[in-house]
Amino acid sequence: MDPRPPRLAVTLGDPRGIGPEVVQKALALGALDAEVVLIGSGERGAAPSDAAAGTAPRSLLPEQAGRIALEAVTEAVRLALSGAVDAIVTGPVHKHALHLAGFRYPGLTEFLSHLAGDVDVAMMLAVGPLRVVLVTTHIPLKDVPAAVTTARVVACGRITERALREWWGIGAPRLAVCALNPHAGESGLFGDEDEGVLTPAARALGAAGPLPADTVFVRALKGEFDAVLTPYHDVGMTAVKVAGFGKGVNVTLGLPFPRVAPDHGTALDIAGRGIADPGSMRMALELAARLARR
Repeated sequence: MDPRPPRLAVTLGDPRGIGPEVVQKALALGALDAEVVLIGSGERGAAPSDAAAGTAPRSLLPEQAGRIALEAVTEAVRLALSGAVDAIVTGPVHKHALHLAGFRYPGLTEFLSHLAGDVDVAMMLAVGPLRVVLVTTHIPLKDVPAAVTTARVVACGRITERALREWWGIGAPRLAVCALNPHAGESGLFGDEDEGVLTPAARALGAAGPLPADTVFVRALKGEFDAVLTPYHDVGMTAVKVAGFGKGVNVTLGLPFPRVAPDHGTALDIAGRGIADPGSMRMALELAARLARR
C-alpha cells in the first residue's frame, strides 16, 4: 500500500442543509489519517464553520443551492479521475433543488456513474458488519418486480464481489440474496419471483438464498455473510438504519475510485442550529480513508 496519507475530496452538499456543519464537526472529532480537500460553499462563500456557528445560508434559493452541490460533486469526480485525490466523500444533497438546477438523474449514485463514463455501479449501505447492496434504488415499489431480473442481481453481485476483494481485502466474499416476497415466496404461494428470478441469480453467484428478509439481515449482523443483495430500496435501507441509525454510510461500488457518503439527508429543518450529529459523516470519512489506502 502507498505509505502517504490518502487524499480525500469532500463536498459540502446543499449549503442550506447540515452538510457544512457535519463536515466541520466530523473533522474536529480527532485526527484523520488523510489529506482533505473541501469543495463547495455557502452563500457568498460561507465556510463550513459558519453553518456550525448557526449562520447557515438559508437565503439561498433552492436552484442556486442545487447548482452549488452539483458543481462540487462534478469537481470532486474530476479530481478523482485525474488522480489528484484517491476517494471522494459527498455531503447530503436535496433532490428537489438538484432538479431545479437541471439534474435529471434518480440520485447521486446514477450521476456518479455517468460522470465516471457510464460505468455499471451498485449502491451499498454499511453499518458495522452489515453491508447491504441495493439491486434497485430510487424507483416506485410497483416497478420493482419487473426491474429485479436475474441479470441485474448477478451484475450487482459481481460488482459487490470485486469491491469486497479490492477495497475491503476480503479474499472470498460470502454473499446472500434477500428474497422479494414474504417467506421467499413459500414455494410460489406468495409469488414466483424468488424461485424463478432470484434462485438462478444466487446459484450463478454461489450465494446463499434467496433468504427471507426477516432473517437474512440478522444472520449478516452475526457475521455469516459479507454482504446482502436486496431487491428494493426500503428493505435494505430499513435494515441498515435499524441496525445503526446515524452510524451508517453509503458506498458507491463499481466506480474507479471509492465514493462514500453519510446515510442521512440535508435536514433543512435543523440546519444552522448547531445540533446536527456528525457521526455518520465521521464514519464516511474514516471508511473513505481506509478504502483509499488499498
